[in-house]
Formats: sequence, C-alpha cells, structure tokens
Amino acid sequence: MSKPLLLKIFIALVLLGSHTGEAQIFKKKETKTSEDSPKKEKIKPYDKVITKTAKTDKGLFDVHIVDDKYFYEIPDTLFNKEMLMVSRISKTASGLGFGGGKINTKVLRWEKKAKQVLLRVVSYNIIAADSLPVHEAVLNSNFEPVLYAFDIKAFKKDSVSSSTVIEVDPLFSKDAPALGLPEAYRERYKVSKLDESRSYIESLKSYPLNVEARSVKTYIAKKPPSNGSLGSISVEINNSMVLLPNEPMKRRYFDERVGWFARGQTDYGLDVQESKTIKFLDRWRLEVKEEDVEKYNRGELVEPKKPIVYYVDRATPKKWISYIKQGIEDWQTAFEEAGFKNAIIAKEPPTVQEDPEWSPEDVRYSVVRYLASPIPNANGPHVSDPRSGEILESDINWYHNVMTLLRNWFFVQTAAINPDARSLSFKDEVMGRLIRFVSSHEVGHTLGLPHNMGSSVAYPVDSLRSATFTKKYGTAPSIMDYARFNYVAQPEDGDVALMPDIGIYDKYAIRWGYKPILHKTPEEEKQILDEWILEHAGDPLYRFGHQQMGEVIDPSSQTEDLGDDAIKASDYGIRNLKRIMPELLAWTAEKGKNYDDVKKLYGQVIAQFSRYMGHVSNNIGGVYEHHKTYDQEGAVYTPVARDHQKNCLLFVQEQLFTTPEWLIDENLFNKIQYSGAIETIRKMQVTTLNNILSLGKLQRIIENETINESNAYLLLDMMTDLRTGLWSELRSGQEINTYRRNLQKAYIDRLHYLMTVGNENKRPDFGGYQKSTAVNTNQSDIRSVARAELAGLNNLIKRAIPKTSDAMSLYHLQDITARIALILEPN
Repeated sequence: MSKPLLLKIFIALVLLGSHTGEAQIFKKKETKTSEDSPKKEKIKPYDKVITKTAKTDKGLFDVHIVDDKYFYEIPDTLFNKEMLMVSRISKTASGLGFGGGKINTKVLRWEKKAKQVLLRVVSYNIIAADSLPVHEAVLNSNFEPVLYAFDIKAFKKDSVSSSTVIEVDPLFSKDAPALGLPEAYRERYKVSKLDESRSYIESLKSYPLNVEARSVKTYIAKKPPSNGSLGSISVEINNSMVLLPNEPMKRRYFDERVGWFARGQTDYGLDVQESKTIKFLDRWRLEVKEEDVEKYNRGELVEPKKPIVYYVDRATPKKWISYIKQGIEDWQTAFEEAGFKNAIIAKEPPTVQEDPEWSPEDVRYSVVRYLASPIPNANGPHVSDPRSGEILESDINWYHNVMTLLRNWFFVQTAAINPDARSLSFKDEVMGRLIRFVSSHEVGHTLGLPHNMGSSVAYPVDSLRSATFTKKYGTAPSIMDYARFNYVAQPEDGDVALMPDIGIYDKYAIRWGYKPILHKTPEEEKQILDEWILEHAGDPLYRFGHQQMGEVIDPSSQTEDLGDDAIKASDYGIRNLKRIMPELLAWTAEKGKNYDDVKKLYGQVIAQFSRYMGHVSNNIGGVYEHHKTYDQEGAVYTPVARDHQKNCLLFVQEQLFTTPEWLIDENLFNKIQYSGAIETIRKMQVTTLNNILSLGKLQRIIENETINESNAYLLLDMMTDLRTGLWSELRSGQEINTYRRNLQKAYIDRLHYLMTVGNENKRPDFGGYQKSTAVNTNQSDIRSVARAELAGLNNLIKRAIPKTSDAMSLYHLQDITARIALILEPN
C-alpha cells in the first residue's frame, strides 16, 4: 500500500473519530486540576479536632463528642491488645425476642498504621503453640480480617503518654454486620439493607476496662415481626468492648459427664494424627492467695484473691433485695466444697450521691439488673475470655413479670396442699422465697452451670412425699434442674419442702470446676478431675443430664419433671389438679373483678396436665443416656424397658385418650369463654398422639426390636395397643362422643401423615442438647405398618357399622371408611 493512500485513510479515521466516540482511535488524556479532585483530609493538630467544645468521657479509650461527631482517643499502649466485643440487642422490636440477648461475640485488635487505624477480627477457633513448627501454618490459615479502617484524625503526645484520635461514627451508624443484626434475623425477616437515615448513635460511654456503644439501627425488611406496614425493623444494639487480661487464666478441660458451659478450639499442636477439638470450661478466676497456700493444702477454707461480687440493681424494689441477695450467697456452701469461704458476695451498689460514676455497664461490676418489662422471665448470661474461658462479667436480667410466672407455677403445682398458693396475690414472704429460688438458679448459670435436667430422676417418687427427706434434700439434687415445685406431695403428707435448694450435685459440680489444683498444668489436671468423677460413678445424685431441645429421646432428662417414675409422679400430680379444678373460682374470687385471671389459671391447669402426658409418653421409644468413658463399665445408651413403655401407653390411654371429664366444667366455661372447650381437649390429645406416632420414636422402636427383640416393645404390639384403646367403642358398641370422634379422626390424619411424609434428617446436636433420629420413610417399616393399620381398622369399622345405632357415631364411622379409602387408593 502506498504512503499517500495510508495518509488518506489515517485522516479519514481521525475525522470520523471527531464525530463518534466509538470510532475514535486517539484521545488526548484528560488531566484533573486540583480543584476537580477530592481533597485527602490531612492529619490535623489535636486541638483542631478535639476542640474546647468537646464533651469528654474518660476511660479505657477517651470518648469525645464534637459537633455531634464521636471520636475515640486510643492510647498507643492499647494497640495490638486483644479486646472482646459483645453485641446485644438491648431493646427489641415486638416479636423479635427478649431484650438483652447476646447476638455476637468477636475478639478484636486495634492496629495502627501510618495514616490509618485498622480494627481486625481475631479468631481463636484454631490454635497451635507458638513454639511448634505447625504454628506458622496455623497463622497462615487464620489471617485476621479487617472489620473497619479509620483515617487518623490527630495525634496527641506529651511527656507521659501518646494517643491516636479516630472518628467512629461510621462503625456504629452504618451497617457493620459483625456488630449488628445477626444473619439469621436478616434471612428470617427478609432484611435488604440498613436505613442510615433512621439509624444513629444513642450513646458512647467509657469505663476503665470497657467502652459501651449504644446505637439504634433501622433495617428495611419485607417481613418484619411486627408493624408490618412500616416495612422495617428498629432495634437498639449495645456493643460492649472489653479489654482482655494480659495473662490468660489457666484453663480447665471439659468433661461431658459434668454439666458445664464450655468453649472449643481445634488444636493442631497436639501429638495426635488428626486435628482435635479441645474444650475448656467457662468459669471465674478464683485463686488462692500466696500467703494462704499452706492453709489451703491443710484443708482449711481460704478467701480467694478476688471474690465473685454481685450488685443488686438500684431499680430493684426494696422488699425483694434481701431475697435476691440470699439467692446469690446460697452458693457459698457450694464454694466451700471447692476450698473457699466468702467466694461469692452480694452487695447493694453505692447511691448516686456516694458514687455518681458507678454504673451497671462498667465491666468491673456484675449486676442483677431489674427491668420494668412485661416479659415473664429471667436469664443469666456471662462474658468470658475465649482464650481461657475466664468469666469476666455477668449481668442477670430480672424482668418484673417473672413474678407472674412464679405465681402461676406455684399455684398450679402446690395449691392442692399449700394454702399460701391459693390466691392471685401471694404474701411478700412467699413471693420472696420464690424470688430467692430463681435468683439462685440464674446465678448458677453465671457460674458456668447449664441446666441439669437429669438431676430430679435421682429421687424415688415417694420420697418427695416425706417431710423429713425433702427438708434435708429438697425436690432434686440440683437447683439447675427444672424441678420447680413439689407437685407429687399429697394433702396428708404434712410439711414437705416445695422446691429445690443448692443440692448435692451443685456442690459436686462447683468443686469439680473450681477447686484449685496447684502446681499442675491443665493437661496434668485431667487425670485428677477424672478420678473425682469416678468416685461417684453410677450414683444418680451426681449425674448430669442434658436439656433436650425439640425431640425428647432420654425420658430421664426431661424439663419440669420430678422423681424416678413418670407414671407414679404424674398420677400424684393429676390427683392434685383434680383437687384444684373445683376451687378455681373460689380461690380467684374478688368483688368487682372480671374472670380474666381464672381463665389464665385454667390454662395453667391444662398446661400442667399436658406436661404430665409428655413426661409419660416420652418413655415410649425412649433411650436413656448416661455418659461414660473407657474406664467405666456398662452402656452409654439403654432403651427404656419394654414393660415400662407399655405401661406408659396404657397410662396415657386412661388419663388422656379416655376423655378427661374432670377438666370439663360448664360452670367455669360459661364465665371464661363463649367457645373453645372442645378445641382445648382436642389440641391436648392430638399433641400427645402425634408425639407417640412421631417418626423418631417409631424408628427407635424398630431399631430396638431389631437389636434386642426379646426385651423390646415391638412396633406391632405398640400399634395394636394404641389402636385397641383409641377404638374401644368398636368392640363395646358404645356411642362415640364428640371428644373421641375428634381424637379418632386425628389418628387417621396421623397415619396419613406417616404414609406421605418425607425423610427425617439427622440434625446437628449442638454438644448433646439437640437430639434427633434419622428416618428414611420410603425404606422404613413405618409406612408399611401405617398401611396395615389403616386396612385392618377399615375392616373392624365395616363390621361395627351394622351394630351402631347412634346416628352421629354411624356418620363418623362411615366418614372414617371414606377417608381410609382415599388414603389407601388416592387415585
């Protein structure tokens, strides 16, 4: 190609480029002037940022407010120190749960760069000793992410110290998911984003060891739990940042045979051929003073270097303070087993005049916080060091309406034998004793103890009717069980104890977790701790049984039960409910008052009766769990004996499936409801029926008979016993009343469910708290047996129809045959 032609083509393309951006080949590079580019804000002199108008709160970090902006002044000595950030929902939207609940915990480290401060998240999920070669691999696999990067606004330096100033508004007013609404809530309520225009910092406060940030966050949500027309959720979140100790406390390793709140880490430094998770206890740092070591070694009680101190909130009504304090100090007897006296102390905080700076938000103080809230509950969370398990602080949330809960429980469980419970308003000394009981229970949680639902089964049922026995031992070996009040005792039993105290198990657990083992490493302690457990192996007084979430597999570890025999205990309980029912109106009567309270207490009777049915029916297909190690003989898992399962089904048939007429009181119903009596009985019966015919129970029955046929309650036997009781009218020819017709239809519905339901998957057990049984329904015998039951029942009904004279019973049976036909031949 000639040069003149190339020149023409080039000129043509340049001209074309001047008209269309797409075809332009050469473009002059644009340069921005200093006026066009954003200015990078420079680090300013300290007094230009923290001006004379600043409001300052001194503490771990000095917190400054200048022109509605919030600044942290971080001492340079605190950079690279580890801090624990605990996030809680302090005030919640209606329907979102209790206020005060912990939503996130993170270990943080502030890191200073030339022009920025980084807030990094530190993980202790995987570890290895820094002396080992594998430590480098762990570090490489555990890089600390940056939660937020702050521009440095100013430096401060004098002859004593130096510090760095950053603005922190964005950390709390914008959406930092690690400090805000948890992901589970976001998914449940379809949260799309944070609405920054309706989010703001409520307060920032600094204390010697912690900084408290409280902010209101409003999230755009498609399915908010309340106020749906707003399309949003507003919550107040408290982010508490706590300086962790320079020297972590010595750990104590966890053992599942003793109930304890614990935390786990994967340790790659262990001399084993696979990664292994180690667990260690959450507990307070109770140490022997150096000058008392000899006394301690001689077995004398000594005071700890630093006792556990609880303050009772200034807002607590005066008449309840002494009872809450007693509940706290009741644990002193347990700590004496661990070698300490005065280990736990209850105090009242200084008045505002005595110390205006004192605050329950100061991490140095653990407080029983009295909350004016309609929530009928109390809870005892704690904050602990993830490196060692050391409990740093705990606040017990005491909601005002916990007294309503106590009133209801005490009434329905003891009014039959206890005149003090026969009213809507208890005497102060009676309510005070109940408050003391709850105080002790919640303090137990803050000491590291979870619920021990396997405790109450240690006592023979009839021992709970003995005044001598119960005065000495209470209603259970552990106050951490939900062995509420003595519903077993009968009116003729005299002055029996009505509730548990700090018991044998509680003292044992505190000793096991807190007794100092001097001059031993955590690894060396393990053998000694194991020996302490083996000293009481097999003794039910020292047994720990998990609280079971959802499905109950171990019937000896149930909530709200008493004694070693669910049938006998529930029978006594029902006798007492039958004594209460006729007196409900008389015991709640008050001139000028409507019937709302008696309606609530009737609901409590129904709920208590339902609990008894659950306690008994959970034995069917049940498996006992007794944790053991290789140095102990016997099984960990043992199916409930055949005869006991059969007797439990018979008891439910007699007490519940045969209509409980004693719960049906027309004189009561015509004062509390215009409808609902039939539905109340139906729901109660169907709940228990569905529990008996749950997939997990049926699968465990099949497994037990397959492995232990001669000693097992066979599935076909159980189904025959159930059908025989539910359909007894087919043999007798009696009229089938409304309640029984409802129950029989529910039975057909449940068999239909078993014919069509999908597989049941095994769920995570969360350290043993959530148990479940996997079922493949397509390949299990469950569907085959359900089909056979429907076919057999259909034949029985067809033979019974000609003998049925009652019209409604006849229509009912004809309807049942039609329903069965649709299930067996759906096409």
